[in-house]
Amino acid sequence: MHPERTESPGALTPLNEEGAAGRTTISSLVVQKVAGMATREVTGVYALGGGMSRAFSALRERIPGSGTVTTSGVSVEVGEKQTAIDLDVVVEYGARIADVARAVRRNVITAVEQITGLEVIEVNIAVNDIHLPGEDQPELPSRVE
Repeated sequence: MHPERTESPGALTPLNEEGAAGRTTISSLVVQKVAGMATREVTGVYALGGGMSRAFSALRERIPGSGTVTTSGVSVEVGEKQTAIDLDVVVEYGARIADVARAVRRNVITAVEQITGLEVIEVNIAVNDIHLPGEDQPELPSRVE
């Protein structure tokens, strides 16, 4: 992932409009959240992240008042005008992986480009597991008092 980090003369983007009296930057966290939401919208995607990252996410969600938004399974590199995105995805059993990957890539590119104005130069998808029917998330050990 190597998005372009230099501004070429005369190149105008929604983040660098002619006559603008300032500069706009987009945080990698913003791109992570948008890409994560766009991925979860696709039919056939069960979850983002590997088994351990999902377990840690479930643990964080059980902490009262944590209020953190999980971007597990999404890593990004953000430049001034471009971004590259890596996704770790768990697919539902029976879904055609190639079709799910194509739909995820299309949805992520559309959402990130429309919402942030950044050009998405690549979306790399690693399918690291398949969710089987009736298979639930592993129970986290309960605290013994």
